[in-house]
Amino acid sequence: MSAPVSRRTIAASLLAADFSRLREEVAAVEAAGADWLHLDVMDGHFVPNISYGPLVLKALRPHTALPFDVHLMIAPVDPFVQAFAEAGANHIIVHAEAGPHLHRTLQLVRALGCKAGVALNPATPVEHATTVLDIADIVLVMTVNPGFGGQSFLTGQLARIAALRHAIDASGRAVTLEVDGGIGAETARACHEAGADSFVAGTSVFGAADYAAAIAGLRGVS
Repeated sequence: MSAPVSRRTIAASLLAADFSRLREEVAAVEAAGADWLHLDVMDGHFVPNISYGPLVLKALRPHTALPFDVHLMIAPVDPFVQAFAEAGANHIIVHAEAGPHLHRTLQLVRALGCKAGVALNPATPVEHATTVLDIADIVLVMTVNPGFGGQSFLTGQLARIAALRHAIDASGRAVTLEVDGGIGAETARACHEAGADSFVAGTSVFGAADYAAAIAGLRGVS
């Protein structure tokens, strides 16, 4: 197993926030120390749920300095990439299966000025990411099946995280290794030990009474 990377980046997932007061929720997690705001975009087709679109990003963008870590769970994805870039995305993460030419999609994301990421579902071979490490800025490992918040962490993904950390280190590129799904203090620790450096947390942050304490716990800071 690879030695764990040092600092943990915490991406608070808007999907778990109070949708009746999104602006206030974003301000609260920013003040509590979140590094990124993670935005799950779901189409009811690629995944069995529908969330929000670029208009929500555009409305929130003037009210926070947090980078927008945008996870597009939509297919086909290419026709929508520009709209999310223009709405204020800093990172755009697409699923390996969401279009016919993953490398071309990542090129498009980068051409629009965003960091490009590839997401792997629990059953997606890791080779879908390792073959694009020359152009990917982020690899996102889903540690639950995508589509709903509040699911239980799939421990079998730890070996895949470790394999990806090894491949990233061997590539010599500074690729972020992000995990998403069932992330709390204990699962964040396990993923960090396997080699992950960035952690998407929804319920464990927005469902906590103290957002700052929850984020500190995810970082392993007592």
